[in-house]
Amino acid sequence: MKKSIWIKADQGSWEVRKKKITDSLECGVDTVLVDEDDVPKVRELGDINVAAFFQDGESDADILVVGKNSECDATISLPRDFSDSRDLILLSQLKAKGRETAAYVLIKGKEYEKFAAELGKICGHLIAIGTDWKVIPLENLIAALQKHDVELIAGINSSSEAKVALETLEHGSDGVLLETKDLSEIKRTVQIAEIAGAEPISLTPAKITRVKAVGMGDRVCVDTCSLLSKGEGMLIGSQSNGLFLVHGETEESPYVSPRPFRVNAGAVHAYVYVGGKTKYLSELQSGDDVTVVGHQGLSRKATIGRIKIERRPLMLVEAQVKGDTIKTILQNAETIKLVTQDGTPRAVTELKEGDEVLVHYEEGGRHFGMKIEETIIER
Repeated sequence: MKKSIWIKADQGSWEVRKKKITDSLECGVDTVLVDEDDVPKVRELGDINVAAFFQDGESDADILVVGKNSECDATISLPRDFSDSRDLILLSQLKAKGRETAAYVLIKGKEYEKFAAELGKICGHLIAIGTDWKVIPLENLIAALQKHDVELIAGINSSSEAKVALETLEHGSDGVLLETKDLSEIKRTVQIAEIAGAEPISLTPAKITRVKAVGMGDRVCVDTCSLLSKGEGMLIGSQSNGLFLVHGETEESPYVSPRPFRVNAGAVHAYVYVGGKTKYLSELQSGDDVTVVGHQGLSRKATIGRIKIERRPLMLVEAQVKGDTIKTILQNAETIKLVTQDGTPRAVTELKEGDEVLVHYEEGGRHFGMKIEETIIER
């Protein structure tokens, strides 16, 4: 699950706030939290989700945040009955008007933690700011709100705190709100969140049983907006339950220069793994997301910059895994490679019976790209 990165940019001069917002835009931050008066100025800087502390009247912010971040914080004086809280009442009113809402709560003790849990049942985003204790209240809120449709955002001051928050109780918080004067921490936090949000994908070795030239056909090159490393590629296959890890064109070759942004993925009919689902290669287009997978199962999202479909000689690759036979069809060329268990790229033109390559294998099949428990036979 992708983790959300929020940056708190409501303190200091406008030049200080502006610098923090522009750095956030460049790093790929999801949301900036500002005062209401800054919303129009943020819109002029670029396309980013804007959250603003709510004031009376209308607001152009994407997310309205209830709970003033100052000494007059409405959550400091807790009501005897949580249902009497002006924060809770205001959140309910805004939600009824169709506005996206967030609650901002300083966790100063157990009662504040309980109050935050109540707010989390109403709002779309709960921003929990720990004081003396950070991890234990966060663990309790994760447990209390796991069945509620709310994004839990942990307040942090550094990338090291981000790592702890995003990994707490295995699931971690859904995101973090970073407040810092060190702008380099923004980039480090985004990098940590990308890793924390990547779901590991199970890879298993499959034994090659047949390699055969099958004539001409249309094949797809997927050119991404990211650079791939050795051992990385995309999961491709003719059957949705058995996908081969096809390596990116990162390797030096006497024939062509490396194109480390590209995966020569295979024939147009094949499936490609994208965020827990499958798509046909023929469906992909510029601007779509695709999943890049490393040989150890770590994955990350990449954006497609270009799709190239060209007529080329093709090769059938067949392998056996857990008693099942799986197949894929790739371009017949030395630069097209699968991946061995240690991450080494292996050219399809060098494959022979008995070789082992990494695949992603699932029981059952998929319907419209979604995994289902149903008997589906693909040959």
